[in-house]
Amino acid sequence: MNWQDHIVSDNQVLLGKPTIKGTRISVELVLELFSAGWTEKQILESYPTVTAESLRAVFVYLKEFIKDPFCKFIL
Repeated sequence: MNWQDHIVSDNQVLLGKPTIKGTRISVELVLELFSAGWTEKQILESYPTVTAESLRAVFVYLKEFIKDPFCKFIL
């Protein structure tokens, strides 16, 4: 999966935080929801603009970021 198809950073949206493309839903929010015990189904039902594929892209993005912390500047 190419996370760049789903995760973007725009200085005009949430001060440039990585977000799910076409939304104002940040990678940070998705992680907060999962860490609070939300399921994928709950997130998808609560945020209809988010897809299962874009949720998976969040984790691919994080994996790449952990491997190379400078990748965030590639957005």
